[in-house]
Amino acid sequence: MVPTTSLLLLLGLALLAPGLSADQCVLTGRWINDVGSDMTIGAVNSNGEFTGTYHTPVMTTTKDIKASPLVGIQHCKTQPTFGFTVSWNFTDTTAVFTGQCFVDTEGKEVLKTMWLLRSHVNSIADDWNATRTGTVTFTRLP
Repeated sequence: MVPTTSLLLLLGLALLAPGLSADQCVLTGRWINDVGSDMTIGAVNSNGEFTGTYHTPVMTTTKDIKASPLVGIQHCKTQPTFGFTVSWNFTDTTAVFTGQCFVDTEGKEVLKTMWLLRSHVNSIADDWNATRTGTVTFTRLP
């Protein structure tokens, strides 16, 4: 009886261990990136969908920069991949972000992202200059 119980315990641990090997990274909460933009992501539903707000100090506009709505989706994994769109409410540009939520070696959550920013242009001739790309890293705000 004892050898069978030990064998079942070892088998159970071996099957569960891969799911416990990485710390959970959770998108919900407040984040700041390396250029000073901050965002708040609300609860992620069972389909991986979420909403929130995004505020950036990085814009070339004469209008007041306001927090803008974001909507996104993630894969519900331990360190999920995700994507979201920001519809700027003070200008006619749209940004999309895609990335992954990681837990670093110090146990801190980090979002590594790549973005596309699409500006409105008045003609197809100006299309070449309408999309910008870049990368940013977000860290959790307390």
